[in-house]
Amino acid sequence: MGARHVTRSSGNVFTDLHLPNAEEKQTKARLAVAINQIIAGQELSQVAAARRLKINQPKISALANYRLEGFSVERLMHFLTALDRDVEIVIRPKPRSRKEARILVSAA
Repeated sequence: MGARHVTRSSGNVFTDLHLPNAEEKQTKARLAVAINQIIAGQELSQVAAARRLKINQPKISALANYRLEGFSVERLMHFLTALDRDVEIVIRPKPRSRKEARILVSAA
């Protein structure tokens, strides 16, 4: 077998794939994961989730399938508050050890 070359991930698959707007794409994906987990945990149908988020069912389907082009980060955060979740944004200086600042989304 030939030698394998392994490239360490940056932590953002969209950056690793050299896609435009990688930080925004990752932020949207992480917010969508949280929304989809909450919807599943509350056992909401797509129709019930759509009603709760004040959108139509096809948009819930797009969200469930991570087709996020039509959703802004702000809109996804509003969906979380509609699902009774607080969204907290913390701004702080980046550590000197890291080359670039980043956006990080984590769910409690």
